[in-house]
Amino acid sequence: MKTTHRPLWLLLWGAMALPCVASAVDTPKVWTTTADHRQQLARGELVAPAQRSAPISITVTPDSRHQAVIGFGAAITDASAWLIQQRLQPDARQALLGELFGRQGDGIGLSFTRLTIGASDFSRHHYSLDDAPDGKPDPQLAHFDIAPNRADVIPVARAALAINPDLKIMASPWSAPAWMKSSDSLVTGTLRPQYYDAFARYLLRYVDAYGAEGVPIWALSVQNEPDFEPKDYPGMRLNAPARARLIGDHLGPMLAKRGGQPLLFDWDHNWDKPEEPLAVLRDPKAGRYVDAVAWHCYEGEPSAQTPVHDAFPDKDAYMTECSGGTWEPLRSGGMPLVAKRMLVQPLRHWARGILLWNLALDENRGPHAGGCATCSGVVTIDSRDGKVTRNDEYYVLAHASRFLKPGAQRIDSTDTGAEGVDNVAFRNADGSRVLIVVNSQPKPQAISVHLEGRDYRHLLAPRSLATLLWPAPGQAQ
Repeated sequence: MKTTHRPLWLLLWGAMALPCVASAVDTPKVWTTTADHRQQLARGELVAPAQRSAPISITVTPDSRHQAVIGFGAAITDASAWLIQQRLQPDARQALLGELFGRQGDGIGLSFTRLTIGASDFSRHHYSLDDAPDGKPDPQLAHFDIAPNRADVIPVARAALAINPDLKIMASPWSAPAWMKSSDSLVTGTLRPQYYDAFARYLLRYVDAYGAEGVPIWALSVQNEPDFEPKDYPGMRLNAPARARLIGDHLGPMLAKRGGQPLLFDWDHNWDKPEEPLAVLRDPKAGRYVDAVAWHCYEGEPSAQTPVHDAFPDKDAYMTECSGGTWEPLRSGGMPLVAKRMLVQPLRHWARGILLWNLALDENRGPHAGGCATCSGVVTIDSRDGKVTRNDEYYVLAHASRFLKPGAQRIDSTDTGAEGVDNVAFRNADGSRVLIVVNSQPKPQAISVHLEGRDYRHLLAPRSLATLLWPAPGQAQ
């Protein structure tokens, strides 16, 4: 999985570098993944105190402190869970989950995941957790049942928690049960106001049912992508006034009686309409119950997160869905674009956690029932033989999750995005410092990093992602 291939441009850089003397503690390590995968988390010692500056200079300020991250990960969708549970042998399943959620050996330490409350497009069939046999309304939730998740989602979530007991799990519904909706269907429609209370209780029944199965739900959103009505898979339009009433008059007071747990995220949709979460946060009833704004990456720009943060600095930000895939500009942008747009930029704009979409998909980019036919998972599991392929999204997550421990705080670093090099810096609780750098250009780019009175120099590989780690004083590397 990891290589130490050293291309000609790197050897030439080493030959040109001026000699310097540094201790092992002074010299940080660097891990590199290139877009062509010739290097995959390849470890090196390519940085040393420099005697000359490079064209692109990054100053890192460790004493500045911003948001603390809770982690990185991807959604355990129905499709992901089914592949992991049903298409891998037990030893292979344990090995993959250990690699994804563990920190031993080559483990990449994912610590954040997302579940769907009922079906999404990445389910093998459409369902809710309260589908009455006769289709009639069930406001008392007598038919509520998490049975559709017992064979795969729950076992996989429990196995991930066994590996990482601190795993943070959020959950989002794609649709209310059909009988609650204006369309009388899981597809399209909105929530009928007379069922706001029942839907709030439905969400908390899910939280309690999963808790009883040993899967604690840390955070909840009231609707995935509430400004979109998909035509061939479960979805539900729920605009800001409707969400404000649902939260302010029903779900919020219920959560308050439970001590504010789980946390409540609003929006769970794209960067292009920040006015939507702002309207809920400004609502005098609903705003006080909302803990954070959840963002998706498919429209708009990550910078939209900052004005919302500035208006409500007590509300956190998370990126809770972004998928890789075969469409433009991802096809031509490749891994550097994924790293820039799905990782570095959201973190620079106050995200406390990053969630990509499917943790695993098969060789046909499924299974799915409607929706995206061109999405990619963090890993691909061949449904025929169980072979696992690690995709660009895997390496993008790993470059953060392996090196940033939960609680790491973002620190200031020079914004170099205009020069084709994007970066973000953090300080872990143990004092180690981490700089994640993306080179989107098809040529190597030299950077200088100024940190605590020292200048370090490094040559970024063409179209690459690099993580630079300065250990804490006295810490072994």
